[in-house]
Amino acid sequence: MKLKLLYTLLAMSILFTGCKSQKAQETIENPQPVEDSTTKVAVEKPKIPEEPIFKIVTTEGIITVKLYKETPLHRDNFVKLASQNFYDGILFHRVIKDFMIQVGDPLTKDTANVKMYGTGGPGYTIPAEIIEGKTHKKGALAAARRGDAANPNRESSGSQFYIVQNEIGCKHLDGQYTIFGETIDGFDVIDKIASTETDGRDRPLKDIYIVTIIPDFKNVTESEVESTAGKTENTTLEKKETKPTKIVK
Repeated sequence: MKLKLLYTLLAMSILFTGCKSQKAQETIENPQPVEDSTTKVAVEKPKIPEEPIFKIVTTEGIITVKLYKETPLHRDNFVKLASQNFYDGILFHRVIKDFMIQVGDPLTKDTANVKMYGTGGPGYTIPAEIIEGKTHKKGALAAARRGDAANPNRESSGSQFYIVQNEIGCKHLDGQYTIFGETIDGFDVIDKIASTETDGRDRPLKDIYIVTIIPDFKNVTESEVESTAGKTENTTLEKKETKPTKIVK
């Protein structure tokens, strides 16, 4: 009787152990999905300031400029081109002491185009944004353009701009060109570039160029810069620049 009871208990023990091992195996082979309790928090993307600040890094030093909110087409276009590294390696192709320094022609990246310097651009112009009260003070950032005869609407070059070195020398240009920013630091660099020796076409004898242009505002990614500035492409006029965009002295 005792022996029979012992066999019965032994059999039940084996059955229970087998079920337990099978359950453990099922847990390993078919793990149950774990619910993710992580809460997603919406983060507001930073925006470009209305009047963004940029550092124009040149071979002669850094010129820090602020762009005006009153000229949004020119501001956004500058932001877009800077974010695309468009200006990197572009020469100051026209420099006149006591007047201004001019830059922004992509043709100056290749010396084979030397005879065409001053005629290049991104392939479009920008509608004029000539604002009353914005004058050619020292350090003013203004868009170059073709003369009134070929350009009665005074549309700006898509990329060429100039920086005023002497207010008196540029005063007669007030109200004729779009001024879209001003220098806030680096006036000595402007004077240094303007004082360089030039040839008969006002081109510096030594290459002076923009190394790069970088934003000087916080928490803004490159993709957001491109997103904000991209609107300009839809508002500019698609016109090739084939004539020199000079500022009349």
